[in-house]
This record gives sequence, structure tokens and C-alpha cells, in this order.
Amino acid sequence: MDELPRRALQRGVRLASLPAGFAGRTAVGLGKRLGGRPAEAVAAEMQARTAEQLFTVLGQLKGGAMKVGQAMSIFEAALPEEVAAPYRATLTRLQDSAPPMPAATVHGVLDRELGPDWRARFAAFDDEPVAAASIGQVHRGTWEDGRPVAVKIQYPGAAQALVADITQVSRVARLTGSWLPGLDLGPVLAELKERLVEELDYTVEAASQRAFADAFRDDPDFAVPEVLESTEKVIVSEWLDGEPLSTVIREGSQEERDLASRRYLEFLLLGPAETGLLHADPHPGNFRLTSDGRFGILDFGAVKRLPDGMPPAVGRLLGVALSDDPDGVVAGLREEGFIKPSIELDGRALLDYVSTFLRPLDTELFTFDRAWLRELFAEVRDPRTPAWAVGLKLNLPREYVLIHRVWLGGLGVLCQLGGTVPCIEVLEDHLPGFADA
Repeated sequence: MDELPRRALQRGVRLASLPAGFAGRTAVGLGKRLGGRPAEAVAAEMQARTAEQLFTVLGQLKGGAMKVGQAMSIFEAALPEEVAAPYRATLTRLQDSAPPMPAATVHGVLDRELGPDWRARFAAFDDEPVAAASIGQVHRGTWEDGRPVAVKIQYPGAAQALVADITQVSRVARLTGSWLPGLDLGPVLAELKERLVEELDYTVEAASQRAFADAFRDDPDFAVPEVLESTEKVIVSEWLDGEPLSTVIREGSQEERDLASRRYLEFLLLGPAETGLLHADPHPGNFRLTSDGRFGILDFGAVKRLPDGMPPAVGRLLGVALSDDPDGVVAGLREEGFIKPSIELDGRALLDYVSTFLRPLDTELFTFDRAWLRELFAEVRDPRTPAWAVGLKLNLPREYVLIHRVWLGGLGVLCQLGGTVPCIEVLEDHLPGFADA
């Protein structure tokens, strides 16, 4: 792969191959069943092939398409086990791996960004990537002073690919947005587009990483690698060893799961307080447990700027909801823009809807698991339930778009980890306004 498919038409054709391929495999599978093959064996074979095609197509397209795949990898925990199981391992690969760039392409980017003598900056550089994600891939190297480094290199064509995918998604979203009377979709799409395009400039990402590294330097619980060099398309930072969260999810001990879950939640809350930035890309490929027990954080391309920290209204409204105050919840959400002036909502129905997401705060210790997340999603997406009608009437203010993304994505990761966390204690310690409420 030299460059990503850039044009919307090219990328649309590739994406269209997913349902087309599934239809073709369904027809072949029907033929095999008619020929006497057991239905279970045919279904397993079809699911395996579909999962592999999903990885291949989204991995090759990268850009926004792969970001969708990474989001799917987080929310597989919400799917019924019989549906999720065949895709779990394949989608997890999208969290930190994908088909890589050839070495010649990598060298071309480094020539342009670091200069033709870039090799003199390194004592060693490995042409084989150790991780590949939506808009860039990571190589190991040794810096000129002997430090092990991670070299993040953006794919040629990533900017055009991401813009093409954003355009496609926006068109679909505007059509579906008409079905949601409570949602003002324009500001949501504008915020997502602005933040996604910002990820293409690695100098912005490097500045965010430096802010986190400064805030957590020598911290006993968290580790952020130092940035050594950055350009618009390349970041060189210290190498951070550790066990990726994807490995902890797959085979970690309960002790590791509990520690990773608590640190994960703490970090998402601490970031805004310590740096004025919310780390807004919660998928497991960005986090790891180090050998000395710290929680390591990587990839600072997606952030939400919160110069005054997390909005106090978040903690305050959680407290109002936990105190069983329907009128207070309606008033508070309306004040923050979650309910438009033209929308009427029953307070008790709204509180019941909100409380569905707050069960981790019903007890001193809560164990996150896939069963709970499946139950939660089944309840709020079932048109026969009151929760469905309430959800259609809620808005998502622009300033909360990435906070919402982190909240939902964080729930997905926590339920994959399966850790037990003292959620109330963590929120009292780190979420402004919550302890007072």
C-alpha cells in the first residue's frame, strides 16, 4: 500500500464491498447447507470470512473508515455473545494493527519531514511497523542519544481519506438526523469534523502530548512518554513498554483488570484537571500497564480542550440524578442544552432513562461486564421501551460531543476489561461538583 484511496467514490466502492461480500457468502452458504453441510459449520465459516474481510477493508482504507472499525471494536461488548464472538478477535486487531505501508513509502515521508539525512538522527530504525492505526503507523527506533523511541508516521493521503469519510458520514447522518426531533445535528457534525481534521496535524498532537507529559512526569500511577521531535506528519517520542489493554482484556488476571479499570477511569477524569485537556480517544490500543504498575497513555491526537477542567455541571447533574430529583434533572439538562426549548419531557421518564447509565454508582464497588452493557444497550435501543422515546428527544450540545464520546467509549472498554471499581470514590476524588452534590 503506497497511498490510501482518497476519493469519496473510491472509498465508497470499497465500503460497499462489505455488504456485497456478505450477500455473496450468504448465497454460497445456502448452497452448502442445501448440499448437506451442518448449518452451524456453515455459519461459523461465514462469520470468520466476514470478520476477516471487515479487518482487511477497514484496515486498508484507514482514515475515518478505520476509526469506525475501532469504535465497533469497543462496542462489541454490547452485542449478544453469539454475534460478537466471531468478530471479537478480528475487531480487536483494528485497535493497534492494520495492513502497513511499504518501507519505501515510510522512508519517503521521513525524507520530507525530517530531511534527507534523517537516518543520522537515529542510531537504529526498524522498517517493520509495530502498530498501525487509522491515519498513521508506529515504528521502533533508537534515537541518536541511545534512547528507545516510537516513531509515528502519517500515511500519505490520510488527510484526503479522512475528509472523504467525514463527508460520506455527514451525508448519511443528515438523513438519519431528521428522525431525531430533539437533536440539533449541525453543531455535532461540525465539532467532530473540526476535531478529526485537527488530528492530521501532528504538531498539535505533539503539543498535547507534551502537556500531559509535563503534568504526569514522575507520577507514581501514570506514565506519558516524552516527545523528542515533531513535524506535521511525524512524531518521535520515548518508547513506553507495557502490556496493552487489549492483552489485559484477552488474558489479564483479575488483579490486572481491577487496576487497569480504576486507573483508566481516574486518568480520563484527571486529564482535564491537570492539563486542561480531555484525552478523547478511549480505545484500548492507546493504553497499557507498565512493569512497575503504572498506567501508560499513548496517542494524543484526539483531545477536547477544557481550560477550566471538566464542566462542573457534569458532577452536579450526576448528583441531582442520584438524589432522585426528576424536576432537577429536567431543569439541569435543559440549562446545559441537552433538552431544546421546544421539547417537552416527563421528568420521571427522563430520570429512569438517565439512571440506566448510572448503575455503577448504585453500589460502593461495581463490576463492569459485557452482560451489563448488553442489558443497557438493549433497553435504550428497543422501540418498545420508554427509554427509546426519551432518547429521541435529547440533544447533544457541541461542547459535550467529545465528553459524550469518551463516556460511552469508556463504558465499552471498562466492560471489556471486566474490572471491579469503586466508582463513587473515584468520582468524589476527581470529578468537580460531584462530591458536593
